[in-house]
Amino acid sequence: MADQTIDTPSAPVNAEVALPASPEQPPAHGARRRPQHAAGPFVEAQDGALLFYRDWGAGKPVLFLSGWALSSDMWGYQMLDLVDNGLRCVAYDRRGHGRSSDPGRGYDHDTLADDLAAVLEQLDLREVTLVGHSMSSGEIVRYLSRHGDRRIARVVFLAPTTPMVLRAADNPDGLDRQLVEQVRATIRADYPGWLDDNAPPFFVDGTSPGMREWVRHLMLHCSMKAVIDCHRAMAEADFRDELRRIRVPTLVLHGDRDASAPLALTGQKTAALVPDSRLVVYEGAPHGLFVTHRERLSRDLLAFARG
Repeated sequence: MADQTIDTPSAPVNAEVALPASPEQPPAHGARRRPQHAAGPFVEAQDGALLFYRDWGAGKPVLFLSGWALSSDMWGYQMLDLVDNGLRCVAYDRRGHGRSSDPGRGYDHDTLADDLAAVLEQLDLREVTLVGHSMSSGEIVRYLSRHGDRRIARVVFLAPTTPMVLRAADNPDGLDRQLVEQVRATIRADYPGWLDDNAPPFFVDGTSPGMREWVRHLMLHCSMKAVIDCHRAMAEADFRDELRRIRVPTLVLHGDRDASAPLALTGQKTAALVPDSRLVVYEGAPHGLFVTHRERLSRDLLAFARG
C-alpha cells in the first residue's frame, strides 16, 4: 500500500512519552505567549489558534514548514546546520501538530496559508527562504496565491505532494479516489498500526531504529482530527494553476525512491509548472530524506538560501 499512497511516513515510538521541552525564548515583537504554562513562544492565528514556533540564530531567515502529521522538531538537524553557517532558522508547528493548539478546525489550505502569513507577519520576517516538506508544499503555494511574495525571496519544495494527487481526465496518472479514501479509513481505524506497516519505504536500510522511533513519535503526537482532515485536504487539492503563477526562484528536491509522493506524479510535475524552478533528484532517497539524506539536504539548503 505504501507505494500507492500519498505521505506514507512513519518511524517507531511510544505514544505516551511526552515531547521533549524546547528551550524557551522571548516572543518576537507582535507574537504572543500561550496563556498557560506551556513552554515556548506562540503566534496567534486569525481565529485565535496558537502556533508554537522556534527561532534560532541570526542572518538571512529560513522558515521551515513540516510534512503531514509532523511537527517542527523534524527540522532540527537542518536548522542546526544552517544556524552554524550564519542563517536564522524559524520553524513552527501547524495547528493540531506538536505544541500548537488543537482547535479542531482550520485544516484546509486557505486557513493553513493564513497561519503561515500570521507567522511571517508577527515575526516580521522578510527576504525569507520558505522550505516545505510534503503536504506543506501546498500551504506555501496557497500562501503565495493569497498573500503574494513581498516577504519571500525563494522557495524550496522538499518531496512535495503538489500539484495534484487524485486521478482526473486531465491527470490520468493520479491516484484512484477509492484507494486514497481506503487508506484514510485505515488510518482512522488504527493509526499506530498504519504507521508501523508503512514505515519501511519512508526510510532506507541504514536508518537507525532510534531515528525511526523518533519520527514515529512525532507523528503520533499529531491530533487525529488534524491527521484525517489534513490527509483529505492534501489528497484532494489541485495546485496546477497556482504553481504557474509563482515568480520567485524555486528549488525542488525529491528522491527517486519516494513511495509516499512518487517523483513522476509530484516533484517532476511541480518543477515543470513553476517558471523559475530547478529540480534536483536524490538517487536512492525516500520520502523521509530529511533524516536519510540530512547532510546533503543541509548543504543544498544552505547554498540555495544564501542565494
